[in-house]
Formats: sequence, structure tokens, C-alpha cells
Amino acid sequence: MRRLLFTTIGVVAALVMAVQVGPSLAHACAGLIGSNGAVNLGRTTTLAAYEDGVEHYVTAFQFQGGGGEFGTLIPLPGVPSNVERGGAWTLQRLQLEVPSSERLELASAGFSALTADAEVLLTVRIDALDITVLRGGGPSVAAWATDHGFRLSPDAPEVLEFYAERSPIFLAAVFDGDAAAERGQVIGDGTPVHITIPTENPWVPLRILALGKQPDDRVEADVFLLTAERPALLPLYKPGLTLVHSDAATQSLLDDLRSDDGMGWVPESAWLSKLQIDSSAGDLSYDLAIDASGLSAPSPVAAGLVAPLGTAGLPETATLAGGAILLLVLISSLALRRSSSTSTS
Repeated sequence: MRRLLFTTIGVVAALVMAVQVGPSLAHACAGLIGSNGAVNLGRTTTLAAYEDGVEHYVTAFQFQGGGGEFGTLIPLPGVPSNVERGGAWTLQRLQLEVPSSERLELASAGFSALTADAEVLLTVRIDALDITVLRGGGPSVAAWATDHGFRLSPDAPEVLEFYAERSPIFLAAVFDGDAAAERGQVIGDGTPVHITIPTENPWVPLRILALGKQPDDRVEADVFLLTAERPALLPLYKPGLTLVHSDAATQSLLDDLRSDDGMGWVPESAWLSKLQIDSSAGDLSYDLAIDASGLSAPSPVAAGLVAPLGTAGLPETATLAGGAILLLVLISSLALRRSSSTSTS
């Protein structure tokens, strides 16, 4: 049975296969077993760019040798309008532009009982990746994954429901190591993927990086943001979350990015931010909400800091029933008042 490895959208997901897992920080994730030993998620890199009401994610799945199939399930803020091969060196160019630096100040500002089948919205094959976009609640997405041969970690039900309450859209990417080897991919080769998503504001899921990890395991990631102006971010301060760059993007960077395959949408001017995550899995209980509109009002719901209105930990059916009962009480109270007023007159 295949193991489902969860990671965030727009990341460089290093599917590292080894018979023995060493003690290094990048290999702290344990228990992700494939057909050829342990699978580990190394340091990840994300580009989330926002231009004219559309969010662009660029990710690359890196081939590290070995065989078998391994999967990634990624929460999305909306239904993608397109999933295609991404630029060949966009993420590498961003890393060259912004090395690690000192911390900067951030801009202020259980499953339900009913389960329907997950709806398949899109399927596409890119090199050795089989990509499926799904719409469904936490239980239905978990059922889809199980039906397709994946084993979920014990914390998967809670995490999937956490995301499904905010957006019922997920992207499943199955990496076929045997197919990669047959295509002549060598260790270190990556398959870049560009996902285009119409949305009001960009959003980067981070909590899912801790899925399947022990509380003391480390999670490392680099998040690049490209927006029209300096964005407001939420949360402001969390252990292991550091803003290391926030400035106008250089013209040379934008020109280089625009010249890469499929990156012609990169604007003539933009604000570049880079955040680093170096957190224990137990502390990574939030996502990154971004307000790129200039209103300095990032959503605490999108950040995972508060539950969406109407959920509060209750199944949707219970919430609707509670609202109906409240409405019935109000109508009955109003009817009684009118009857009393008529009798008095």
C-alpha cells in the first residue's frame, strides 16, 4: 500500500528514499514508508504570487532515486483554472535573490457524520506526476485517498477537516518513481508544476507540513510572496516563523522570472517577501493569510486562528439545525407578541 505524504501547495517536495533514516534535521520525518524504504520531506520552498485576482503557485517535485509511488495531498484556496508544467528554474532564482538574513518586522494587521464522495474536478499528467484536483469534505477526501491505495497518518482526519472547513478543494499528486527512472530522470531532477487559482487573496497552508510528524519533529520551509504592494500577513508572530525579506522586487529578478517557461504573467513591478519556517511540528498549528489589497486586513479564518463562522467544532448539520431552531423561536416569540397586542387592543 502506498503512503500519502502531505505537503503544502507550491513547494519543492523532496521525496527522499533511503533504507535507513539518518538523524539530520531534514530527515526528521519518520513513518512515511514507500516501496523502497523511508520517504522524507526535506526543506520546502514555496512561491505564492498574486496578480489581477489570480494566485500563481509554482512547485517542483524532486526525484531522489528509488522506485514505487508516493503521494502528496495539497489544500487549495479555490478551484484551479489551470495546472501545467512550471518554469524550469524559477524557485532556484528566488533562492539566489534572497539568502537567509536577519529577522524583519511583519506587516501588521473530528469528521462530521455525513460523507459524500469526493468530486474529481481535473486530472493531468506532468512527466512522472499524476495530478488530480478534488472537491469534498475531509471524510470524502480521506476516503478517496484510501480507495486509491494510500494510508493516512492518525492525525489526518483532524487536519483534513481543518482545511475542508475553509476550502473543500484539494490537489493530489502521485509521484511515480519507476516512471521517473524510465524517463531518464536522475537524482536531483525536479518536475516543476504551475497552478493558477482565481481567489480574492493568496493563502499558503502551513499546518499540513506537520502532518504525520511527532510534536518535537522539525519543519523547515521557505515561502516567497510576490504581490503588487507590501502585503499584510497573519499571524504576526509565531515561534519559528521569520520574515527575512520585504522589499520591492528588483527589475533583474522580475525580468529573469518572466523569461522562464510559462512565467510571462510576472508583472513589471512587484513586492517580494520571503518568510522562513523553522518550527517544531507541535507549534505549527496555523497557516499564512495574506491581504494583498492594501487594506491591511488578512483573514484570521484563512490563517487558521479562528474557526469559520457556523462551525465552532460542530457538524454542519448540527449548526444548520441550531439556526433553524433559533429562527423558529424568534418567529414564535413575534407571533405571541402580536397576539398579545391584538387582545389588549
